Amino acid sequence: MEMLLNPLVLLANFVLVPGLAYGSQLALGALGVTMVYAVLNFSNFSHGEVMSFGAMITILSTYWLQSIGLSISPLPTALLALPLGILGTIGLCLLLDRLVFRFYRHQRASSVTYLIVSIGVMFVIGGVIRFVIGPNDRNFNDGDRFLLKAREFKEISGLSEGLAIKSSQAITVFTAVIVVAAIFWFLNRTRTGKSMRAYADNQDLALLSGINPDRVVSITWIITAGLAAVAGTLYGLDKSYKPLVYLHLVLPIFAAAIVGGVGNPLGAIVGGFVIAFSELLLTFAYKKVAAYLFGEGLFGDGLLQILSTDYKFAVSFMILVVVLLIKPTGIFSGKSL
Repeated sequence: MEMLLNPLVLLANFVLVPGLAYGSQLALGALGVTMVYAVLNFSNFSHGEVMSFGAMITILSTYWLQSIGLSISPLPTALLALPLGILGTIGLCLLLDRLVFRFYRHQRASSVTYLIVSIGVMFVIGGVIRFVIGPNDRNFNDGDRFLLKAREFKEISGLSEGLAIKSSQAITVFTAVIVVAAIFWFLNRTRTGKSMRAYADNQDLALLSGINPDRVVSITWIITAGLAAVAGTLYGLDKSYKPLVYLHLVLPIFAAAIVGGVGNPLGAIVGGFVIAFSELLLTFAYKKVAAYLFGEGLFGDGLLQILSTDYKFAVSFMILVVVLLIKPTGIFSGKSL
C-alpha cells in the first residue's frame, strides 16, 4: 500500500495542489479576457499588464498598511490591501476606455485595429509599472507560509513523502471559488447581468430594448478590472511579484480562454485548469514516481521528464495550436456570456 501512496502523495504535492492554485489564477485571468471579448467584442492583449498593475497597487498598499502597523496575521496583509488594488485597477480600466477604446468603439473599428491598440496599451502600462515599482522581484506575503508542512504530513501519515500546502495556494483556490460564484450569480440573477448578456448576444436588439450601452461597457470594465486585480495579486502571493512575468502570462491566459471557448465564462474556467495541469504534467520529472513503482535504476539516470521546465509556456502554445486545428470554437463552443 505504501508503494502506491508515496507516488500519489508525490504527484499531489507537485502537480495536484500547485495545479489547482495555478489553474485558479489562469481561470480568473481568462474570465477577464472572456468578459471583454463577449461584451466589447475584442481581444484585450493588455490584460496581463492590467493584472500586474492591480498587483502593484495592492503591493504598494500592503507596504503602506504595514508601515502604520495594520495586519491580519496569520493571513497576508495583501488581502486587506486588495480592495485598494481593485479600486486602482478599476480607475485604470475606466481611464483607458475613456481615453483610448471608446474612440475606436464609436468608429466601429475592426478587431485587428483593436488588437494593435491593445498591444500598444500593454506596452504603456508595462512601462508605467516598471517606472513606479521597478523590475525586481517583490515578496509581499507576510502571513503564515504553510497551511500544512511536509514534515507534519509525514509524521501524521507515516509515509516517506510529505504533502505541503502553502497558505497562498489555499487562499487562491478559496478566493477563486467565491469570485467565480459571485460572477455567475451576477450574470444570471441580476438585471444588470442579464442586460450585459443581452448586449453581448445582440447589440442592436439590446439598444432597441432600452439598454444603456455606456453603462454596460463601464460595468464590464469594472468587473474585468476586479478580476484582473484579484488574479494578479493571487499570482504574486503564490509565486512572488515580478512585472515581466505578467507579460508572459498573456499566452497561457489567452490559451485558456480559447481552449474553453472564447466568450464563454465556464469555458474560461475549464480552460484555465486544462492549461495549468497540462503545463505541470508535461514538465514534471517522473523519475521518483517510477522509482517507487518499479524500483531504483530501472530507467537509468534520466529524469523521465516529457518536456523541460524551460518549455513550460510552450505547452500553452502547443495546446492552443491543437485546439485551433481540431476544434477552433473551443470546448464550450461559441460566444455566449
